[in-house]
Amino acid sequence: MKFEEVLSHYTGKRILVTGGAGCIGSNLVKTLLKAEPEKIIVIDDLSASYEWNLPKDPKVFFVHGSILDDEKMKRAFSFKPHYVFHLAAHFANQNSVDHPETDLLVNGLGTLKTLQYSQLVSVEKFVFASSGCSVYGSQAPLPFREEFVSLHLDTPYQIHKLLGELYCNYFHDYYGLPVTIARYFNVYGPGEVPGKYRNVIPNFMWWAMHGQPLPITGTGEETRDFTFVEDIVEGTLRMGVIPEAVGEAINLASETETRIIDLANMINEITGNKAGVVFKPKRDWDRSTRRRASIEKARKILGYNPKTDIKTGLRKTYQWMLENKDRIERIVKF
Repeated sequence: MKFEEVLSHYTGKRILVTGGAGCIGSNLVKTLLKAEPEKIIVIDDLSASYEWNLPKDPKVFFVHGSILDDEKMKRAFSFKPHYVFHLAAHFANQNSVDHPETDLLVNGLGTLKTLQYSQLVSVEKFVFASSGCSVYGSQAPLPFREEFVSLHLDTPYQIHKLLGELYCNYFHDYYGLPVTIARYFNVYGPGEVPGKYRNVIPNFMWWAMHGQPLPITGTGEETRDFTFVEDIVEGTLRMGVIPEAVGEAINLASETETRIIDLANMINEITGNKAGVVFKPKRDWDRSTRRRASIEKARKILGYNPKTDIKTGLRKTYQWMLENKDRIERIVKF
């Protein structure tokens, strides 16, 4: 199915995006607007995102609040959305280690509430943003395939993402809710502000833009499967409309390993940073040395084919950070 046909399924529909002001959510909203939907409802408490990330459009209705707040959720679901994209989360592994109870509330109870409201209004499709960097653990064989899930996980974030998947399976099996699970891998791109607990790419980019050495926790030989946000958005929207995706967990990734030292060198080259890198001890919880996902299932079921190589994606991310540098300067915190 061509992507234009995928988008046409959203024409005239009401779509709810939880966590819609974040990197993935805001790019999802921007792409959905091309489909001329009836309404896009975004609920976000802005604890890790910013309203200015969202496009200004009369079709976008913003609810400022938490998915744990029943009053706000009732407001969002009062539109009776046809599609729900559940992206809201208490993000980052280290954040979950530091705040495990908050992580359980948002990623556990918050997902349960979102599923309950979706079941009550009989949504046509519920797409859950899981994490392939979480549910496979640190000992999974490469490439990561959907049939392998670990029960020995390293952080509360990883545990609660798996919990979210289990709740999705329950609602699909018990209530017949049309659920599909997207396992994202190391998403990056325009829309993600650097800061404490943030991902490596926006932070590396920001430090490089300010002439600082890029801190590598480990040897630099560690690899990750970095996936550009535009590819993630296309895969996610495909999951929302392709019937064969219902009841399935599907990897959305680039299927390419990038060494962290190579990532740092590319970012220093793109930004013109001469400060190089500095090596620091590995974080206690980080036991994952290599990550590479299989996207065979995504290709077969969704027709998913990531188009953006790492260098192109980094240049687009850098351009976005340059364009929004003044905004970011006012809010960035480490």
